[in-house]
Amino acid sequence: MDPYIDLLKILIPELLITHFDLTGHKTDGDILHLHFEEKPDIPKEFSSIMVIAHGFHKEITIQDFPVRGKKVFLHIKRRRWLNKQSKQVIQRDWNLVAQGTRMTVEFAAFLKVLSQY
Repeated sequence: MDPYIDLLKILIPELLITHFDLTGHKTDGDILHLHFEEKPDIPKEFSSIMVIAHGFHKEITIQDFPVRGKKVFLHIKRRRWLNKQSKQVIQRDWNLVAQGTRMTVEFAAFLKVLSQY
């Protein structure tokens, strides 16, 4: 296994490492921006129907755990596909963002626990 991928799995939600490609990064003062694009693999749940790539959804930006004193923002581009028969746009159902926030689910849960002290 690639040691860089193993390291990323510790720092970044594993869902992103498994289903998304890291396409870029930028440090801007005390902020780290990581850019991800959903991999072009057709989801298994759509394997029984004829689908074609149909671009990306609008990029979302969510905050994750700080790393080495830097705020971390994840910029995520999700793919969409077109069902060739029904002409319906389809996508995977991701649960990346905690409900009512712009943070990862794990980071929101961590902050929730901290606020109880």
